[in-house]
Amino acid sequence: MAQTHRPLPVFKYHPQPLETGVFSEDKTVTCACCQQPTNVYYTNPFYTQQDVDYLCPWCIADGAAAEKFGGSFQDESSLEGIESEFDDEGEFTGFKNPWPEASVIELTERTPGYCGWQQEFWLAHCNDFCAFEGYVGWKEIADKLDQFADLRADCDAFGIDYEKLPEYLLDGGDCQGYLFRCLHCGKLRLWADFS
Repeated sequence: MAQTHRPLPVFKYHPQPLETGVFSEDKTVTCACCQQPTNVYYTNPFYTQQDVDYLCPWCIADGAAAEKFGGSFQDESSLEGIESEFDDEGEFTGFKNPWPEASVIELTERTPGYCGWQQEFWLAHCNDFCAFEGYVGWKEIADKLDQFADLRADCDAFGIDYEKLPEYLLDGGDCQGYLFRCLHCGKLRLWADFS
């Protein structure tokens, strides 16, 4: 059975992948992992040493793509709360990880990533990773300010004065916003980066 006739898998940390544009539907391609034709295919970062053209949502969701190609959809060092560790000579020794390993695997190996100007960064809240909601500018969030967990703290984290946010945050602009929602309390979080 062709992949094009199956319902899309559910991604806990990226619940609306068609709406956010991480999958394209403009042509039928062959998934590099399962070798099946699909008219829904991944278009965003996949970190691997292999040359991979197309991946179907199902091979992402079940972890087959990450396993087959030794790759990930999100850099582990770009998950909120995870810190790189170094020895006395400055050599990388690993990560300090406060999250359950199952959650990290779900996010990095079984969830489609998003595309940022710089390195993507995945936010967390209520002791879990948040769900990526989409790309935003000020006009997309201006009527939701009361829904944020702490927008001023988010602005401090990515390096912009909260007061300057209305002036600079523009969807598709040089200061691009990435909206996340807590899976537990429903509060919003914002990350942004600059071209």
